[in-house]
Amino acid sequence: MADDIEGNILMEIAIVDDEKIICNEIKKRIKKIKPCCHADEYARGEDMLFADKLYNIVFLDIQLKGRDGIDIAEELRQKSENTIVIFITGVKDYVFQAFDVAAFHYLLKPIDAEKFEEVFARAWKEAEKRKRNETGFLLIRTRKRTFPLPKDSILYVDSRGKKAEIHTARETISMYASLSGLQAELGEEFYRSHRGYLVNMAYVSE
Repeated sequence: MADDIEGNILMEIAIVDDEKIICNEIKKRIKKIKPCCHADEYARGEDMLFADKLYNIVFLDIQLKGRDGIDIAEELRQKSENTIVIFITGVKDYVFQAFDVAAFHYLLKPIDAEKFEEVFARAWKEAEKRKRNETGFLLIRTRKRTFPLPKDSILYVDSRGKKAEIHTARETISMYASLSGLQAELGEEFYRSHRGYLVNMAYVSE
C-alpha cells in the first residue's frame, strides 16, 4: 500500500489525541508509509487551532480533554474547508456527527494496520488533489517525468481512450487519466464542451 502514495507535494499533518501511546502509534504508521513525512502532535484540539499552521490531514480523536473532537472539527472547517479530517476514536456512537463536519473517514481503536494504510493512502491522494487546486497547478505524471503544470497554461484537454492529451501553446502532453478526473482537478474554469473535450474558458472568445 505504501507504494500507492506519491510524495511529490509536501504535506502538513497533525495528530490530536490526549493518549500519548496513540499518537506514537499513528506517527509510527505514517513513518512506515511515508518515511520522510513529519506529523505534529497535540494533546488538546485548542492547541492545534491556535497553532500558526493550516494542516492538510488531521487525525483527530473525538473524546478529548476540554473541547471534544466534533467541536474542534467544526471550528477547523471555518479555517480551512480543504483540511482532511480523519476521526480516530474508541466509540462508534459519533459516526453520524462525524459526517456532519465532513469527516473524510472514521477509524476505530484499536487501529487496524491494513485499514489505516488504506485510509491514509486515499487521504494523501485527496490532499494532493486539493493542494494542487489551491496552488493552481495540475500534477502531470508520465513515464518519463513528473512535474507541476500551471492550469492557466492549458488550452484544452481531449480524451484518447485511457489517455488524455493536454494541449498548451508550447506542447502536447499525453498521460494516463480520465477526463472526468481531470475535470474535477481543473475546476470550474474548464468547460466540458463534448464528452471527449475539456476547454479552458479563459481562451474562449466566442
